[in-house]
Amino acid sequence: MKMSGRVTRCCLALFLVLTSVSAAHKKLKSIRDLKKIDFGTSVPKHSLILLHWFANAVNIDNNNFIRLTFNPNSDYGSHHYGNYERLLDPLPRGYWYYTVGNLYQDTSIQFPVYVIDPPMEYERENMDRIIIRVQGQRTDQVYIAQHYDTSEYQGTPYDPDHTYQITVNLLRQIREFSVRDGQRPLVHLRNRFGSNADDGYIKHTWGSLACLGLFLFIVIDEKYLLNKRNNRPKNNRVENNYRPGNNSPANINRVENNYRPENNRLEIYNSLENNNRQKNYYHCALAIFFCLFILFFVLNVLSALFLHTTEESLQPLP
Repeated sequence: MKMSGRVTRCCLALFLVLTSVSAAHKKLKSIRDLKKIDFGTSVPKHSLILLHWFANAVNIDNNNFIRLTFNPNSDYGSHHYGNYERLLDPLPRGYWYYTVGNLYQDTSIQFPVYVIDPPMEYERENMDRIIIRVQGQRTDQVYIAQHYDTSEYQGTPYDPDHTYQITVNLLRQIREFSVRDGQRPLVHLRNRFGSNADDGYIKHTWGSLACLGLFLFIVIDEKYLLNKRNNRPKNNRVENNYRPGNNSPANINRVENNYRPENNRLEIYNSLENNNRQKNYYHCALAIFFCLFILFFVLNVLSALFLHTTEESLQPLP
């Protein structure tokens, strides 16, 4: 009996450890952390739009308490989440999990148009969700999650490998990109978060949603452009020296030195010498041929004279 009790307690302890490990998800504490997520491939881009909406839909007080401004049982495609697959930690007494973000669910309050009908590149088959842990109207944990893709044949559970906890600090940073009245200037946001975005182009493209457009550019597009620039193939030394930003005096002098006439003087001299040598061989051959021709002609003449003299000497005297 004692042994059986010990085995039971060990199994229970192991179960709790495995549960706690499986429920541990990476915390995203800032936009810098958010930029490390591979949005567009492993995580839907629409998750950012949904998260942007949520950050600006709730209230955050000075004590970092998050308070809901909607009914999690009915508004914005939200409903109770049972956590049956143990995606998250077991609930303390008095708390409930809710999932928010089902775009196809009939609800009393609908999402803004930019959440339901975003630009085409941010659409993703209604897979992304926000999961919140709630007590009354107060939320102390926020997650972004996604259902498995239908091609993975995992059913409707959430993908634990791409579930991330969102901290209050990150929500505060996202709130700075609010699209409500009194938006912050794009130049201020761009400089604050160290971006090289073209704020004029973003404002022209996104209009009243320019702050959202800048947020998406900083998290997704700017990282892609930076990676593309860093992975640009290096063909040769001369081309690299002429890339924009590398036209310093030292680099320019290095390229110029590679093409100075002094450096090619020996090569030019050798080429000319080879050409002259070939011409000399040709002239020598012609001279030898001419000399042989003259010698052959002279020998023929002398031979003719010798024969003529011999014939005259052999003739009888009169």
